[in-house]
Amino acid sequence: MKVKKYNLLLIASFVWIIAGFNILHIGIVTYTNYLNIINLFLSILVFLFFWFMIFRKLVFKHTHRIKSFEDDFQYFIKFFDKKSFIIMACMMILGILIRTLHLAPDIFIAIFYSGLGASLFLAGILFGYNYFKIKIYN
Repeated sequence: MKVKKYNLLLIASFVWIIAGFNILHIGIVTYTNYLNIINLFLSILVFLFFWFMIFRKLVFKHTHRIKSFEDDFQYFIKFFDKKSFIIMACMMILGILIRTLHLAPDIFIAIFYSGLGASLFLAGILFGYNYFKIKIYN
């Protein structure tokens, strides 16, 4: 199934917002017993690391890649490249294993998942922003 190439940005937006919301939700629910200023600060550090070192760059990389497609219609799955799908799958598997096998304490889940989920959610927002920016100016 093919879609207009710029709709790939909207698909990416939905995927990342949903993923970010789910991970953020796990972190916030786990936070109930660990809420304090130090842990919030640590979550902010996790957020800043993932946002500036990974997800912000990822959004710009994939937005540029999508814009550079010559064909106006692309398969809907092309909102990411193969490498990004593999990384996403590994992150999901690792996250599920960490939680289900109790490989990390709940305080880690609270701090890490809150920061990671917020940065994923923001990546989804930025994909959506890029989509609407293109729709408005093109």
